[in-house]
Amino acid sequence: MRKLLIMVVWMLSGLSAIAQDQTENEQDPKTLEKINALRIAYISEKLGLTTDQAEKFWPVYREFSDKRRDLRQELIAARKDLKQGQDPDKDAKLMKLGLDLKQRELDLEKTYSDKLLKVITAQQILSLRKAEGDFQQMIRDQIQQRRLMQQRNETIRERNQRLKQQQRN
Repeated sequence: MRKLLIMVVWMLSGLSAIAQDQTENEQDPKTLEKINALRIAYISEKLGLTTDQAEKFWPVYREFSDKRRDLRQELIAARKDLKQGQDPDKDAKLMKLGLDLKQRELDLEKTYSDKLLKVITAQQILSLRKAEGDFQQMIRDQIQQRRLMQQRNETIRERNQRLKQQQRN
């Protein structure tokens, strides 16, 4: 367990590099792979998964995550389609679709909660949502921090260029 904690800390220290990669290329498979590896380590640590639990948990969780992502992508695609069209009832359709997808996501969560209960404890399932949220917030914070650093560096570069220009004149 201590080794896993050390590995998680080491991996989290690399988040700023990953954040930069993600800001430069949102769909870079290598970046997504790194983030996924960090997510696995982070969630495994936060849930206190044993090796046996982890072997059984991750395939079920990946399947659940994929299906949940598909539902969310469906809503995004529908929003995009309705924005492009000139349908006067688009708001009502979006609202109905949003509610339908929320219900389907809830049904999906119920189904997978039952499957996960066969692998991990109820307490671990309750901790899962918080661990997911904490990890996502950590990634967002790292991305924001990286963007701020890039902006500062750009400001410094611009200021240095102006100083050089003034010294030449």
